[in-house]
Amino acid sequence: MDIVRKSSRDDLAHRNRGGASKAAAVAFTMAFSLALASALSACGGGGGGGDSNTAPPPTSGPPPPSVPPPEQLASVADATRLLDQASFGPTDAAVADVRSKNITGWVDAQLATPSTGYASIAFIDPNSSVGCPTGSPSTCFRDNYTAFPLQLQFYVNAVNGADQLRQRVALAYSQIFVISGIDIKETYGMRGYQQMLLDNAFSNFRVLLERVTLSPAMGDYLDMVNNDKSNLARGTTPNENYGREILQLFSIGLFKLNPDGTAKTDSGGVPIPTYTQDTVEGFSYALTGWTYAPRPGATSKWVNLKYYLGDMVPFPDHHETGTKLLLEGVSLPAGQTPQQDLAGALDNIVAHPNVGPFIGRRLIEALVTSNPSPPYIARITAVFNDNGQGVRGDMKAVIRAILLDAEARGDAKTDITYGRLREPAQFVASAGRALGTKTDGVYLNAQASAMGQSVFQPGSVFNFYPPDFPLPGSATLVGPQFGLADAPTTDARFNFLNALLYSANGIAADASVANAIGTKIDLTNLQALAGDATALVGKLDTLLDHTTMTATEKSAVASAVNALAGSDTVNRARAAAYLVIAAPRYQIAR
Repeated sequence: MDIVRKSSRDDLAHRNRGGASKAAAVAFTMAFSLALASALSACGGGGGGGDSNTAPPPTSGPPPPSVPPPEQLASVADATRLLDQASFGPTDAAVADVRSKNITGWVDAQLATPSTGYASIAFIDPNSSVGCPTGSPSTCFRDNYTAFPLQLQFYVNAVNGADQLRQRVALAYSQIFVISGIDIKETYGMRGYQQMLLDNAFSNFRVLLERVTLSPAMGDYLDMVNNDKSNLARGTTPNENYGREILQLFSIGLFKLNPDGTAKTDSGGVPIPTYTQDTVEGFSYALTGWTYAPRPGATSKWVNLKYYLGDMVPFPDHHETGTKLLLEGVSLPAGQTPQQDLAGALDNIVAHPNVGPFIGRRLIEALVTSNPSPPYIARITAVFNDNGQGVRGDMKAVIRAILLDAEARGDAKTDITYGRLREPAQFVASAGRALGTKTDGVYLNAQASAMGQSVFQPGSVFNFYPPDFPLPGSATLVGPQFGLADAPTTDARFNFLNALLYSANGIAADASVANAIGTKIDLTNLQALAGDATALVGKLDTLLDHTTMTATEKSAVASAVNALAGSDTVNRARAAAYLVIAAPRYQIAR
């Protein structure tokens, strides 16, 4: 999987000035080339996700239940793989925690961990003619009308938060139920939406979909707020934006699916659409008559001023009262209230058989692998349809099943289609965690943005990259995160690592950010091993690559380390960490 095509000459020069010798630079080039060749050899061919010690799931017949085998002490390799999937990356302490609880126990503990959350952000008047009062500090606009403060908290939580699984799932949700800080400029409004996703990360899908639908930020972003009924005199009809996207992007997708995620086709082999334009109109009409909640002390009216604290509120006089055609031939009766039509519309969506495979696949792609096998998807669909207690849409059960499935677990995955590119936000956070980083989020946010992902600010409702982005060089595989991979963003990965590892005193704090501490790594654990290049590389291989580095790769990195003086433990640790993290073997999470 070609994610890193070349090293940056400027990057090598900076690193050499940081203490690496010419011999080390040559060894780096050799090590990187070997790692790249290894990654490229793993791109192509068949399907499924086998591993080295577990037979792959069957490819025909009903899927076996997604139940983990009897627990034994978690291996270090599987523990680190789990942490790559269910957290922002392994640390020594996190690996020890997984092993002490075992895989199932750790997942269950994370599902019960309360949300770290985002600090409260005060309401500010969103009227652009008001904005920041005269005499405000120069940071007023940035701190109140952009996603910047929220982005910093995201990275602090990602690197240091206890609720790692919740944070990962909420990030995945933010890229499914998309709003963007490019359009929702008020910081407090974005904060409320992202906190809602955190709070509902493990709730029922029906609850989550209602929270998304009634969110004033979503209402503003996709035009459900103040969406009025038809007016024949003015020749107007309800806006169809949210009515379309709740179907296409948030729940069922464009084409009917089998439980295993494959498309249903007609007699001519053509995929069958899930809905028609009439269906879009039906949902759009069903969701009319909602406006912002009134601001404190104000009388509620149609239309209330923009206000992001509190769900949208209904106004029956502005709700379309006729019948509405929904999915699978279901119609809502005439004369219902906005609340009744909302409930009927959401119930109709959640009951659709597409939701399990559509949402299940999106979550598998975000957490585990970009090309899950049909049996894997089918097993997750079965859990979505029934959590074992007759409950449909239990996302806690779904996420648990995704992580404990045989296709997710195991010491190493050898199937050549398996894995996913670490998207920028995960890449910078996982590198930070592995290197014992303390951060205020400023540097990590800037670096991930340079790699193409300014969290919470995608360019459109279609996210930073499409879920079906074709893997370069393959006619059949997808690699969603490769939608962000080009020469500049790839070089940005190298430059990020170079600065993170080779800044003598860390990345300085931004004086304009309250309580800023900058970003600084702690190489103490690696320095303790740096006198022995083989032990140092083995440590990084175990923690970051699940003990999958080849002997040739380890030898090449060790040679680069040994080109530095044995007493120079800082630069030996830096060089080894740089080479391992920069290599495709790490950047492709498997």
